[in-house]
Amino acid sequence: MSIPSWRDWLFSVKAFIAAIMALFIALSLDLPRPYWAMAAVYVVANPLAGATSSKALYRALGTLIGACASVIFVPLLVNAPELLSVVVALWTGILLFIAMLDRTSRSYVFMLAAYSLPLIALPTVGSPETVFDVALARSEEIIIGIVCASVVSSIIFPSSVGTVLGRRISSWLDDAGTWADEILRGEGAAPATPLKRQKLAADVSGLDLVISQLKYDAGSRDIVRHSRELRGRLLMLLPLFSSLADRLHALKAGEKPLPQELATVLNEVADWLGQGGRGKADDTADALSKKIEELQQNDLDLGWDDLVRSSALARLKEIVDLWQDCLTLRDQIVSGQQVGAWRPAFRHRNVVGHSRHYDYAMLAFSAGAVVVGIAVACFFWIYSGWEDGAGFVTMAAVACSFFASLDRPAPFITSMFIWSAMSLVIACLYIFAILPSISGFEMLVLVFAPPFLVMGLLIPRPQTNLLAMLLAVNGATFIALQDRYTADFASFTNSAIAALAGIGFALVWTLVTRPFGSELTAWRLVRAGWTDLAETAAGIRRADHERLSGRILDRLGQLVPRLAGIEDRELKKVDGYADVRLGFNVLMLQKERVQLNSAAAASVSEVLIGVSDFYRSRLKAKRAIDPSDELRVSIDRGLEAVAQNKRELGRASLDALVGLRRALFPHAEPPASWQLPISDTSQPLPIAAE
Repeated sequence: MSIPSWRDWLFSVKAFIAAIMALFIALSLDLPRPYWAMAAVYVVANPLAGATSSKALYRALGTLIGACASVIFVPLLVNAPELLSVVVALWTGILLFIAMLDRTSRSYVFMLAAYSLPLIALPTVGSPETVFDVALARSEEIIIGIVCASVVSSIIFPSSVGTVLGRRISSWLDDAGTWADEILRGEGAAPATPLKRQKLAADVSGLDLVISQLKYDAGSRDIVRHSRELRGRLLMLLPLFSSLADRLHALKAGEKPLPQELATVLNEVADWLGQGGRGKADDTADALSKKIEELQQNDLDLGWDDLVRSSALARLKEIVDLWQDCLTLRDQIVSGQQVGAWRPAFRHRNVVGHSRHYDYAMLAFSAGAVVVGIAVACFFWIYSGWEDGAGFVTMAAVACSFFASLDRPAPFITSMFIWSAMSLVIACLYIFAILPSISGFEMLVLVFAPPFLVMGLLIPRPQTNLLAMLLAVNGATFIALQDRYTADFASFTNSAIAALAGIGFALVWTLVTRPFGSELTAWRLVRAGWTDLAETAAGIRRADHERLSGRILDRLGQLVPRLAGIEDRELKKVDGYADVRLGFNVLMLQKERVQLNSAAAASVSEVLIGVSDFYRSRLKAKRAIDPSDELRVSIDRGLEAVAQNKRELGRASLDALVGLRRALFPHAEPPASWQLPISDTSQPLPIAAE
């Protein structure tokens, strides 16, 4: 583990100041559980001011919703404990399902509302007349904590979300620039996209949470729209890189060497893109675009190689324009404001949209497992008559809810159990050894400083964030500091046993109900993609480019992290970028075939039916089988039929068929039975011809 930086120390000190401030205010107001205010600070604490503010707002809303539900349900159902248990379980599961559907910081509202109900309602079932007071007190203490965290984060050396987003974008551009350099210089020109390059889609998808926090950052609100524009362009670059790599591979595999003019331009573009995040949005893009356009004007479509070369030039031009836009948008995000009117270099309408893929069945199963688990825990409490059973059920609900969205929650719940046990040991040491020997709030601050400052150092690190937050929150909660010392060892022991038993029950329940790992989810993602493409080719789902590409790339972003941890050879064959390219081409054929003559239109329809049947055969076989030679022959017949059309009418369809052939049969010999007529070739290739 690396030595903490000064930024880590600054965050830890700020969090501790906010926590002590919240504790002092809660004690001064004589609130019944002031430690909730302190714990709330560490729940919402984040090195970024905007992230802290957004999480604080959503935690306050979630807590208030859960508190209101407690006040409603407990008096109504306290005499029917089984029914109350079912209602609590259903409430938690339904809101948890909604939270898993929302991948922005807004999901925290539903997550908090989900488990705030059992946290507030269950401990009061023995005295339902106190539920309003408990709900009010928890709301007040939580709000005090989150207000203190937000104020301290915003006033004391605030860190801008936009600045961090700019750094992450520059890092992504470094990785993408390295890939582009490999493609353009030949090392990375290949028909299949390596898994490490497909990971770039997952990295862009990970920006969604940061972008959603921009509007809560006072210094970054002006560039929220630009951030969303940038996200779409970053994702659009990926299938274009894949397409360019495929075209250059096809050209270099042929008998003819690349023209010297083309090789020179490729090297110049490689030099520019290879700078990655260090690149500047200057006149370089305009100069490169002019050189590419000159090559396009001099290029004659005489046969297969010429058409592939024209496609490569079109992809290269689009990449240059998109890269220029990314650099411009990155600079404005870093500056925190829009500098003048932004004019995109990439003006094509088909930028990746915000459509997402949701596996509703798996999300419902995960939420359903939590519902049944909470109900079982409640029934065990009811029929056992356990005095501290409320703590058992609430910890089980929190543990199940926290990790429900993961493919394998068990390892994380195990870590939660271990670190919660450690928190109990620390709390026991403080309650029975340290706190009795001190007096005054100043001494309390001194004895709290060492452990909480250390835990604060670990929160900014992704690999230790959850564990450090659990230590801090559980430590503050288990110590249960009041305005006067009233510790009782028997009560503490019973509460500790109930808490650990609840987490242990969540672990056992998860192992029983969700024994599978990432492989099942990965295969479901792959099959969903095949279904999408089969329906698109059949004309059932005529979505536009933005929605289709958004869904496919979102699935890829979910799939790639899972592929890293599994050994399924069939899954390793998946090239998500090829699916994006194929989907674009299918949509273009659906759109353009109405302009073709009857023979060409019939031939294109035959190709689309073949593509749909191919993906349906994969779904039936439940594995990635290869396309048949009949489909390749059908595509070749389509190329020949479309080539007989007037050139300006059949150009888009011809380009889409070339893209389909390269996506499905990258290693097949080029068609040799036809040759295009010489005609005007000034019209650029559409972006759909990937």
